[in-house]
Amino acid sequence: MQPTGDFQSQLSQCATGIATLLEELLSRKTLEGETTRPERLLAAMRHGVLNGGKRLRPFLLVETARMLGASGPGPMRAAAALECVHCYSLIHDDLPAMDDDDLRRGKPTVHKAFDEATAILAGDALQTLAFDILADEATHHDPAIRSALVLSLARSSGLGGMAGGQMLDIEGEATNRSVEEILLMQSMKTGALIRHACEAGAIISGADQPTRTRLVKFGETIGKAFQLADDILDETASTQAMGKQTAKDRDQGKATLVSLIGLDESRKKASALLQEATSLLEPFGARAALLVDAARFTVERSH
Repeated sequence: MQPTGDFQSQLSQCATGIATLLEELLSRKTLEGETTRPERLLAAMRHGVLNGGKRLRPFLLVETARMLGASGPGPMRAAAALECVHCYSLIHDDLPAMDDDDLRRGKPTVHKAFDEATAILAGDALQTLAFDILADEATHHDPAIRSALVLSLARSSGLGGMAGGQMLDIEGEATNRSVEEILLMQSMKTGALIRHACEAGAIISGADQPTRTRLVKFGETIGKAFQLADDILDETASTQAMGKQTAKDRDQGKATLVSLIGLDESRKKASALLQEATSLLEPFGARAALLVDAARFTVERSH
């Protein structure tokens, strides 16, 4: 069953809304406590975040919050903060010292469009902007909610999350990694921010702990499915379709889950993860329809 037209419409609307909000957050207007916003750095930051993309992570956060009854600007602001962290990680991942990529979403990467030093600073500034957004009273009137959002994003993006996962990925390039090692790395490098998206939606809506725990598990599950689908696409899709170079891991002899268990088994595992994810949403009934579609999209997307 394919994601519905309503899902595609809502995903597109969310992406447009996030882009508009990021445009505002990355304007030349200084905020209280700022001195000035250097034009070149601001341009590099905008290049890194305003270059399209599905905005799936923000959608998961906003839709989780909506399902649980949250309203107001808070969910979109929390989603924009998440997207800042995600895009900072892409800017840094694309650097010559990391993945050394020239294309991102079909356009020159930030270090190609500007230079390496500017790309590093753009990533640094986007990361700090994310926590600026979350700490601002405009995101939520309750400081406890804002603090919980900051803590969740910090834990998901730092040493024990995304950044730590990138370190494990780098270390694994020189070794023959096992399936378990690859799954651990992927749960941190890719899965942690997807998990945060679902957890943050629960936090900002004031959900109880059992609900929050269930949605964290949902996020973890679709995070695994997302990375597995990405690995499958890296083997089967063209560079043009993906908007970035494909088959790099295979060309470099780097072990992936697909290379270890094969395409057919990988597709079966992705399907099983999708089934697990959708079952976690059953208690929410029809309210979760768009999140179910989002889970399907992570597995069935073509780029």
